[in-house]
Amino acid sequence: MDYKTLLLVVSMIIGGTALAGNAQCRNGGVCPDVPAAHEFALQDGGFCVALKTNMLYDALLVPNAGVELHVGKGWTVGADWAYAWWKNDARLFCWRVCGGSLGVRRYIGRVAAESPFAGHHVGAYAQVFTYDFQAGRRGYMAGKPGGTLWDQAGYAFGLEYGYSLSVGRRLSIDFAVGVGYMGGKYHEYLTADGCDVWQKTSRRRWFGPTKAEVSLVWTLGSCRGKGGRR
Repeated sequence: MDYKTLLLVVSMIIGGTALAGNAQCRNGGVCPDVPAAHEFALQDGGFCVALKTNMLYDALLVPNAGVELHVGKGWTVGADWAYAWWKNDARLFCWRVCGGSLGVRRYIGRVAAESPFAGHHVGAYAQVFTYDFQAGRRGYMAGKPGGTLWDQAGYAFGLEYGYSLSVGRRLSIDFAVGVGYMGGKYHEYLTADGCDVWQKTSRRRWFGPTKAEVSLVWTLGSCRGKGGRR
């Protein structure tokens, strides 16, 4: 795998409402209406929030954390941040990543009516990031050399689909993939005599997968409807 393919993969990794009404009972009768979980949480003045970490980032030695807030009727808003700063000058190795994303989701289906952060979901997201990757003399850097995250950073945005699988009373694993556009400048350099020598500047224009997520999620607050699961 060449450097450009590796960088693309790492960058990708580093960005109807549940029907509540009459349901048929096992005995053939009609069950009473059951309020959706997301409606119940807001009506009772509670809150429901999820803390998460993307295990794909963790596998790449990029510490990260995220938060997702339930705002009602299956809708959530979320944000996450990732930061890694590994470097070994003697071995010409650098693994630096800094960036985050914002997103909005809509959880759909029967499971989502029982727990706000469960089941199928669709959404949209936007990401911003910088990086500096080197393994040997050649390296690649996104963003302005010596600048901050906001100096010509890389960016991505798109649409996502996922499924959140409950594995405990408050724990779940969230799977998601996003497709969209990734852009921004990146620089290629060579290290010689202890100095990084610029080689060229290129612009990335990529349409395709821009997000992958396998997150461990811990929910807090009033995250279940009245009566629990049925």
